[in-house]
Amino acid sequence: MNHSMQRSLKRSTQRSALVAAATLGLALAAATAAVPATAATPASQAGQGMTRSSYVGSAQEEANNKAFFEAVMKSAKAKQAASPGLRTVTVTYDARQAPSFANQIAQSAQIWNSSVRNVRLQAGSNADFRYYEGNDSRGSYASTDGHGRGYVFLDYQQNQQYDSVRVTAHETGHVLGLPDHYSGPCSELMSGGGPGPSCTNRYPNANERSRVDSLWRNGLSAFDKQGALKKIY
Repeated sequence: MNHSMQRSLKRSTQRSALVAAATLGLALAAATAAVPATAATPASQAGQGMTRSSYVGSAQEEANNKAFFEAVMKSAKAKQAASPGLRTVTVTYDARQAPSFANQIAQSAQIWNSSVRNVRLQAGSNADFRYYEGNDSRGSYASTDGHGRGYVFLDYQQNQQYDSVRVTAHETGHVLGLPDHYSGPCSELMSGGGPGPSCTNRYPNANERSRVDSLWRNGLSAFDKQGALKKIY
């Protein structure tokens, strides 16, 4: 083979390598764009002094519900003290760490705000609780350390299996003081994943709405008196 042919073959090989590299780069970029970036989450803290309540059930959740509610109410009530004339308590949330679920979180807030009178959910700074997103074998859950640091974690896979707005509204229900009731029907928002993936009800029923209004009207004393740590349905 003469030198001219060797140089031609070498240039052809180099061009093929460049095309292959470019194609691989585009494929990787497309794959990366298709998967939501996992936000930095405190999910790993769940086993380090954190308590949590999940969408499909776990141990000690009834006590966890109260811990989450106490932390959020304490934070919200402290802010309200600066404006004692307000009849409705505003609970502020930060959803910036769950961008993939921005629409679901907004819908969840709208659902609760249209369902109850004594508490209102509002996005903003100086948040009482936060939303995070990512992958977790435990699924979606609400978690707190009991000292005012609470968050709702939304799991990618579970939100594909179940109605995503229902999952978000359910976990937000823990923020407002409601316990899980997995044996309940689909018409109960707090039955969570109990009725199965076919359940798409996103709204609290009359009993759930009444309980939230009572809790936020009377504070923590109502939480204990009404037995929010018991299965009452």
